[in-house]
Amino acid sequence: MPADLAVIGLGPYGLPLAQGAVAAGIPTLGYRTGPETGSLSPAELRRMLSGGFRPATDPAELGRVRTAVICAPTPPGADGGLDLSQLETAARTLAGHLRPHTTVILESPVHPGTTEGFLRPLLEEGSGLRAGRDFHLAYSPSRVDPGNRDVTPATTPKVIGGLTPACTESAAAFYGRLTDKVVRARGLREAETVHLLETNYRHVNIALVNEMAVLCNDLGVDLWDVVRCAETKPFGFQAFRPGPGVGGHSVPQDLIAGGGRGLRMVELAQEVNNRMPGYVVQRAATLLNEHGKSARGARVLLLGVTYKPDLADLEGTPAREIALRLRELGAAVSYHDPYVPAWSVLDHPVPRADSLYEAAADADLTILLQQHRTYDLQGLSVKAQLLLDTRGAAPMGAAHRL
Repeated sequence: MPADLAVIGLGPYGLPLAQGAVAAGIPTLGYRTGPETGSLSPAELRRMLSGGFRPATDPAELGRVRTAVICAPTPPGADGGLDLSQLETAARTLAGHLRPHTTVILESPVHPGTTEGFLRPLLEEGSGLRAGRDFHLAYSPSRVDPGNRDVTPATTPKVIGGLTPACTESAAAFYGRLTDKVVRARGLREAETVHLLETNYRHVNIALVNEMAVLCNDLGVDLWDVVRCAETKPFGFQAFRPGPGVGGHSVPQDLIAGGGRGLRMVELAQEVNNRMPGYVVQRAATLLNEHGKSARGARVLLLGVTYKPDLADLEGTPAREIALRLRELGAAVSYHDPYVPAWSVLDHPVPRADSLYEAAADADLTILLQQHRTYDLQGLSVKAQLLLDTRGAAPMGAAHRL
């Protein structure tokens, strides 16, 4: 069966889209842009293959679809901006096989103006076709919540912005096959800026509660109880909770590309969130000192090193910096995570604890960094000599909270 859709990039944005398309009955081609891939269980992969999904290695196959969605990762670059190298590779590959009347949609996180100013020239120069006349070009911010089975393409409204009104309608017709709600933005830049706002909203609000966590610790106030009570307000409040840092694939963007204008609120949020791993280590050293132990030579067990619970994803996890800082203080660091069989920090392997309860009992300090469902925090609090809970997940009085 010939594919109707090509998903270019099978990482955290492309794989959920491919799964949603297959579930909607759309024959889908998956084309990798680099080493990064999302995670699928064998059962999920079998379902996708039986439902019409086909991995592709020949780029010529990209020229046989009606719709191509680029989901290449755009991680932080060395200069602090977004690294568009995988997006450029995907665009050049697609351009060499682009046919007239194809709808090309970008879902990768980018600065406003990237679709028209960066992607469009690559596609036009490589294909000899003109966007808006010979092929449709649009942007749709990717909306994924890894590990959340209640959030799927079918249940998530899609925002669409096209180079021309016809481009918008062509992209809307495609996404209308996946979801009942398609929201049309005025254009490409508006759709791109939706992603900017959604990502920055998350980081700014996490920064607020992270600052509140530090303040509440100084005041002797239980912030998690404060949040529990505050979230009963039926208007004007959405609950966010503190943690050891912010991970994930979508990074906050504090600079509008090409304009030189910074978003001060986002800059401050980054400063606050980037300080949290250091604050966790500071709290750890203080706790050890209060119990007559030095960080130097202390055995410290890190529980949960992924960036999100119940997910085998280490992207941007604050556990790396926490492990590094603890090692710099002279601590002997080990970890336990049911989703991570092996873990290294700066190419130095971190010992993995096989027996969780024995490791917690042996460690001078156990730090909960990620609240996986498999962790029995009541039982761990009994076994651990000292337990620092950065997630507010342990029963009241069973651990020291962040």
